Amino acid sequence: MLGGGAAGMSAASAARRVDRGLEIVVLEATGWAAYGMCGLPYYLSGLVNRPQDLLSYPPEYFRERRRLDLRLHAQALALDVEQRVVRYHHEGQDREIGYSALVVAAGGVPGVPPLPGLGDRPTFTVRTMEDAIALRTLLDAGAVGTALVVGAGYIGLELAEALHARGCRVTVAERLDRVLPNLDEPVAAIVEKHTREHVELRLGVDVAELLAEPGFDVVVVCAGVRPASTVAGDAGALTGPGRALLVDDRMATSLPGVWAAGDCVAPYHRVLGGPAFVPLGPAANKTGRVAGTVAAGGDATFAGVVGTAVVKVFELEVARTGLTLAEAQAAGLAATATDVVSRSRAKYYPGMQPLHVRLVHEAGGRLLGAQLVGREGAAKRVDVVAAALHAELSVDDLVAFDLSYAPPYSPVYDPLIVAAQAAQQELAVPV
Repeated sequence: MLGGGAAGMSAASAARRVDRGLEIVVLEATGWAAYGMCGLPYYLSGLVNRPQDLLSYPPEYFRERRRLDLRLHAQALALDVEQRVVRYHHEGQDREIGYSALVVAAGGVPGVPPLPGLGDRPTFTVRTMEDAIALRTLLDAGAVGTALVVGAGYIGLELAEALHARGCRVTVAERLDRVLPNLDEPVAAIVEKHTREHVELRLGVDVAELLAEPGFDVVVVCAGVRPASTVAGDAGALTGPGRALLVDDRMATSLPGVWAAGDCVAPYHRVLGGPAFVPLGPAANKTGRVAGTVAAGGDATFAGVVGTAVVKVFELEVARTGLTLAEAQAAGLAATATDVVSRSRAKYYPGMQPLHVRLVHEAGGRLLGAQLVGREGAAKRVDVVAAALHAELSVDDLVAFDLSYAPPYSPVYDPLIVAAQAAQQELAVPV
């Protein structure tokens, strides 16, 4: 296994379940394995006390209980497909190890733009536990009064919130003229307004000019993630969107005896009908389980993704699944969007909050995706649409859903039903 993250350790554990006597070696480039990377912002904010709290299991558990040869600080360098050998660097030496089956689960690599002045002060990407520990050490020492966060995507806004929670004055800089580019603009605008209530937000700016300004104690770069596909790609593996590794539903790459999983692959997207680079934790665990099972001689398949994600941005829940309108139109689909603002609870029940719902659909009624944003209720409801997308249901089907109702949790007409009814009415109007 190349990689000891969510996908790699899921693959190794699945392989062990298939074959109790199999020799399984895991090469992990960092000093940590099997931890919740998505929890790093909460470790930085102080909600999670220790880095060890993010571990699924300590390394000793995998070595002793699951009999996995987990080698930390082992960086894969090259792959010889004909000889079935991996060259890697470990304990100060370049080494080689043979394999009969290989799972590449190298994860993602943070994008770091070549900006002048980036290294003039402590700079972090917070993609590894080591990076998070180093930044937390500065925060705990009171050495960070001001912080510049480069990038206003999911991770950038999560880290802005974490740093704000530690009492830092935070500036978020984004070269685009909007936050969260993986949302449609009307939905992103709601998040932008809310973010400005907590931190300074500078959109459409030259980040290099900001870096030249004095006053920032640290810089946190959140400029996206690219697949760590170089080792397999250089060996001839076919790649697709974002240069992620192409795999079939059994997670096999184009190379003989090589499977891949996690953030370095482009799995099948059920709405697009083709591969897509969607680096998210649930898919990493699932694809790892499939890859490890099949590589060890078992049988498993991966059904694909629909791109479901949710992020907490200060007091907002921001969720999406399927395609945005921009993504659907870029894919050549005759798509349109329906927006409604409904209620998270019955209007008379204390604590009711507005909930913005955007449904994306085709002219024929096929459901393509949804985006939701509000102070409550978005995370709960996005999964309903995700299930509908997996089942290839329509707007009419969504209208007919028998969803739960109780005043503390939902109005009698759930916001999804309200949005679907509005879409139904729009679709009935001749163009």
